[in-house]
Amino acid sequence: MLRMTSRRPVLVTGAAGRIGSYFSTYSLEKYDLTLMLRATEQVAEELATKATIVHCDIADLENLKSLFQGIDTVVHLAATPDPNATWSEILALNIVGTYNVFAAAKAANCRRVVFASSIHAVTGYPQDVQVKTTDPVNPGDLYGVSKCFGEALGRYLAEQEGISVIAIRIGAFQPHENVKGEGALTMLDAWVSERDLAQLICRCIDDTDIRFAIFHGLSDNRFKRLDITDARERLGYEPQDDFAAENRQLAAIPLPASTESVLSGELSGMRDDVR
Repeated sequence: MLRMTSRRPVLVTGAAGRIGSYFSTYSLEKYDLTLMLRATEQVAEELATKATIVHCDIADLENLKSLFQGIDTVVHLAATPDPNATWSEILALNIVGTYNVFAAAKAANCRRVVFASSIHAVTGYPQDVQVKTTDPVNPGDLYGVSKCFGEALGRYLAEQEGISVIAIRIGAFQPHENVKGEGALTMLDAWVSERDLAQLICRCIDDTDIRFAIFHGLSDNRFKRLDITDARERLGYEPQDDFAAENRQLAAIPLPASTESVLSGELSGMRDDVR
């Protein structure tokens, strides 16, 4: 039973994190937000006064089942975000914790889970390969393995258990000011701006037809490691930002207005120099 509200009830795990904080502020007037925090976490005063704040650890399955009652969509952002994290850190949060969130959403009859996957699910491919959502997973580290697990679990639940799941493979999530300098070139083909990712998450929440899908979360960069065609065509995603338009070093180089290809030639050399 959904909450009696004129706005869609949405619960955000990991709401105190960088993505969670920005998305919650971005969507505060759009949804009836419940922000899930750990006991020691806090959010900005505006969020604390206008959203429902709950405290729970994703290890607590029974509490999650209770908190998810009446929720339409769970946006699952809570995780260990470090590609160098130890297996024990990944196991507790990214494997067991992700299972608990999916299981609780199913038990509470939520309509959808939007799962924060990562570009790391496919960074095992060479840098000159633009990855499509239809390509097999190819993680480049254990963190990426944990995101592949979440995608597979989501598909199982969507196909066999009847709950809709959309996974977003999130690229290099950074504010505009962090992509302007020379040292930012490592994000050249992987950047996703705050507002572009928030828009994409909202479009995943608002869709009413998809049972399961994986979308790539990048801005409209002229060089894209991940293909975003599916998100454009199926969700109407309209990214506003392009790394090449923001970075001072690239602004001096004549570049084509748009291209879906990945790095080559001079730009590839520049990128390798700062890695």
